[in-house]
Amino acid sequence: MERRIAAAIVVVMMAGLTHAQTPAPMERVSFPDAVKRAVDKNPSSAIAAANILRADALLAEARAGTRLQINGNLTTTTLNRGVEFQDTTVVPRNSVTANLDLRMPLVAPVRWARRTQAEDAKHVAELGESTAHRQTALATADAYLAIIASRRAVEANDRARDVAKAHFDLATQLEQRGTGSRLNQLRAQQELSIDEGLVEAARLALYRAQEALGVLLVADGPVDAIDEPTFDTLPDVGSGFSRTVADDTLLQFRPDLKLFSAQQQAADRVLRDSSKDYWPYLDAVFQPQSTYPAQFFTPPNSWRFLLQLSVPLFDSGLRKGQKLERQAAFDITKATFTGALTEARSEVRTARAAVESAERSLTSARAAADQAQQVVNITNISFRAGAATNIEVIDAERRARDADTGVAAAEDTLRRARLELLTALGRFP
Repeated sequence: MERRIAAAIVVVMMAGLTHAQTPAPMERVSFPDAVKRAVDKNPSSAIAAANILRADALLAEARAGTRLQINGNLTTTTLNRGVEFQDTTVVPRNSVTANLDLRMPLVAPVRWARRTQAEDAKHVAELGESTAHRQTALATADAYLAIIASRRAVEANDRARDVAKAHFDLATQLEQRGTGSRLNQLRAQQELSIDEGLVEAARLALYRAQEALGVLLVADGPVDAIDEPTFDTLPDVGSGFSRTVADDTLLQFRPDLKLFSAQQQAADRVLRDSSKDYWPYLDAVFQPQSTYPAQFFTPPNSWRFLLQLSVPLFDSGLRKGQKLERQAAFDITKATFTGALTEARSEVRTARAAVESAERSLTSARAAADQAQQVVNITNISFRAGAATNIEVIDAERRARDADTGVAAAEDTLRRARLELLTALGRFP
């Protein structure tokens, strides 16, 4: 009785454990939704948005320096003793003075230049956000394609395992009938074990890719791919066009080139504005004032208007050093943009060649897989008829498995090559 109860408890516990280990349904997304969701929710997008907010704040600060400024002052004064003359208070012991300071820059070249430079910085920050979105989209596309490629590998290894299982079953039946050998059965079993190990490795690679996509989508778990994206390849912008026209097209669509170009233009503006550091600046100042109680020599209410002209004369080399620093910053941005443009041209040419090569490779891989499968079928028939050996069957199965895996790899290479071409042309995302 006790054994029955213990057995029942074990069965219940195993059933509960099996139910607890049942994986939850995995979320599945399409390729466009995955890219959009990653761009919207990825932390890099939030960082880029914060950089735009910071640039907007700096622009507001720079604009404030070119506009009216109003400041108020209130001063209370207590003397050790007041001053009187013939029973009249000349200077009271306690007094309150209030005044306003209204300043408006009339001529402020440096401040105007900083305002324009801040506008350039905001534009650069906005382009930086587009570049961050592009990088996030590329990482998402890479993870999505990795899922598809891993799934193809799982399917190829599943087919190979099924074929190996069928061959092992046949070898077992022949050995039991006495028409086969233990050696043939062990060879078939060894091939089946190898294929089962490859299936497990392929499934683990698939799960890793799904986890990577889940991280990019800020999901609480792995995310699977629904469909296979189709990338419409576009003609090379350099074909039939001059280099100038091709470069203009790349600058129109590629966010990274737009960013580097804007950085160069911003640095060039800062460098050209260096001469304004030597210009004078003029402020108009209006200062109304009120004093209580009224004093003998000071009216209770008064105002004054000033024009303050400041001329920078000597700074011990400060402005010269600043100009050299700005020149270096401009040279860096110029070199960066030139290098990026040259690399972009190369990426377009390379991506176009990669697409053409991948298409040819995929055709050859599919033909090889079809031929390998025919060899497997013929070899199995020959083995059943006694015209082929066990080793020939196993060799044919291995070649078929490798050919199917090669097709999956060739398809993944073609998809990535097409994505690379669209990215090089600036048409993705």
